[in-house]
Amino acid sequence: MAASENINIVDINAELQKQAPQEILRYAYENFGNIAISFSGAEDVVLIDMASKITEKLSVFSLDTGRLHPETYRFLEKVRTHYQIDIDVQFPDPDAVNKLVREKGLFSFYTDDHKECCGIRKIMPLRKKLLAVDAWVTGQRRDQSPGTRTEIPVIQDDRAFARPGESLTKFNPLANWSSKQVWDYIRNNDVPYNELHDRGFISIGCEPCTRPTGPGQHEREGRWWWEEATKKECGLHAVNIKK
Repeated sequence: MAASENINIVDINAELQKQAPQEILRYAYENFGNIAISFSGAEDVVLIDMASKITEKLSVFSLDTGRLHPETYRFLEKVRTHYQIDIDVQFPDPDAVNKLVREKGLFSFYTDDHKECCGIRKIMPLRKKLLAVDAWVTGQRRDQSPGTRTEIPVIQDDRAFARPGESLTKFNPLANWSSKQVWDYIRNNDVPYNELHDRGFISIGCEPCTRPTGPGQHEREGRWWWEEATKKECGLHAVNIKK
């Protein structure tokens, strides 16, 4: 079916909370035909690996902000060839990027906060992509952020990016997993990963806004380190920020 109709998100979330990520993905693919995985990091490639064993209709997209690490571009290509899949790479509007850079330079986020740049380089391309699907899958985990992700469900109604008058369903199959479970899966299943992880990077975003974390630091402390610790979101998961 193209999309699930009249589903009770609250009840389904309560039931899926008890299930393994693979079963959550299976439910997603059985109930949505037009569904895509958002791919950028370790959690996302775990989902790609799991989904590749569930469905032959694997749709994956990624956001190229134009500011990614060289290692991240190599990682995207590694995943593309490893799973023999197409990755629909979304790019920001060049006019919007040009206007921002012309007016504020290349590093305005260090003084203005990161949301304006992320809005142009991430949110606008994401919004355009999500207008074309009925459901999407992300690698969010509850323990990733102390202030914004602690209550994420495994399935939710994403009203932030839905088409006007329509619904968009969002799946977070790894919501209940820890970082250790993610990396155990990667190692046990020979899943490709970004080589930056071997250099102390845990949460990886754009090059100017990402740095390695030290012993005892939370993984999100390597992102937008000049800003308040409990608000480290770019807007891709707008519901988290709203909460």
